Amino acid sequence: MAPDPKQRRAARHAQPEDADATAAKPRTPITTERITDAALQVVATEGYDALTIRRVANVLGTGPSSLYAHIVTKTDIDDLIIGRLCSQIVLPEPDPARWQEQLRDVYAQMRDLYLKYPGVSKAALAMVPTNLEILRVGEGILAILLAGGIGPQTAAWAMDGMTLYVAGYALEVSLVQQRQKDQDATWVLSQDEMVSRLTSLPEATFPQTRRYATELTSGHGHQRFDFTLSLLIENLTQGG
Repeated sequence: MAPDPKQRRAARHAQPEDADATAAKPRTPITTERITDAALQVVATEGYDALTIRRVANVLGTGPSSLYAHIVTKTDIDDLIIGRLCSQIVLPEPDPARWQEQLRDVYAQMRDLYLKYPGVSKAALAMVPTNLEILRVGEGILAILLAGGIGPQTAAWAMDGMTLYVAGYALEVSLVQQRQKDQDATWVLSQDEMVSRLTSLPEATFPQTRRYATELTSGHGHQRFDFTLSLLIENLTQGG
């Protein structure tokens, strides 16, 4: 007997026997770890200014609304990514005999982590830290300063100043590196070009600039960073 119309209709809409095998796999749940991974991926490839909640959602293959179960604003993403970077900083056991060297090392680690992600140190500026890893690094730096005999108030403000300097330094280096990739960025000059420009200034108006053009434009790698950080650290005892 031929199947009745209801049976034929059911047969047309029946799933194949291996439907479970061919069905779409469930999506990986959105977590703060995955949000942080995606955010750092955006910054590493496109720069910090490209970082938005929508862009992070696109990397995760979802919509922005999926992220709001874990974050409220982009500031939360800033907190997550700086926290992730801080988690990679190795803190020493404070040593009164080596406290200056220890400070230089911790801040050099922070600098290098910032420079891996173009412009990311902007996220650390004007931040009220809530991430435990950010607070862990602050605790470690404060402990080093106190072990060096620096008074609590001086130590607190010194930590703020040095951390701000590192963020600003890393941001400037990132901006210069980004602009150097632009073929039209003719203002990014070599040292020789800068010296040539400075020494061609009117001597009556810029006598010192002309005379010390080489000194004003000198410095390779992180020489200027090391100089400024050492200047801050070595003068702390005067205010401690």
